[in-house]
Amino acid sequence: MTDMKAIADLIEPEAKALGFALVRVAMFGGKSDPTLQIMAERPDTRQLNIEDCEALSRRVSEVLDAADPIEEAYRLEVSSPGIDRPLTRLQDYADWAGFDVRIKMVTPIEGRKHFDSRIEGVEGETVKVYAERVGELAIPYTQIASAKLVLTDALIKATAPLSTEGADRISEEG
Repeated sequence: MTDMKAIADLIEPEAKALGFALVRVAMFGGKSDPTLQIMAERPDTRQLNIEDCEALSRRVSEVLDAADPIEEAYRLEVSSPGIDRPLTRLQDYADWAGFDVRIKMVTPIEGRKHFDSRIEGVEGETVKVYAERVGELAIPYTQIASAKLVLTDALIKATAPLSTEGADRISEEG
């Protein structure tokens, strides 16, 4: 089994050296199509452009090739977290307060494992949300299995790209 924490520990210094923060390091696709996904962002803009992804991909490839922490062949995917980004760090909930989120719980709260809610903020290690059917909830951060922002007009407005230059360009590598 692949040790994702060890892989993230290898990747994080490379991301930081480029001025990026890691958002998520995960393995998808199982045995048939293993893909190592790396999501990162510039802390000041919460985005990456194509050149940023290329730079991080090259640096990470060199480190992973040298350390060889993944036994089988795999595909490397480096990207920005995107508009409906996953929330993977406690700070993400503070940063995105006021926006809608879809949360999946480790164990049920109020008899439910899924909540569509609005992030109200963070207090210590607790995420505060407001869910229509339930009202205000205080969710221990450690009980959140996964969460991602929900695409809304407010989120689209708040995350408009800094530049659309190159968005229509297709890059082919031989």
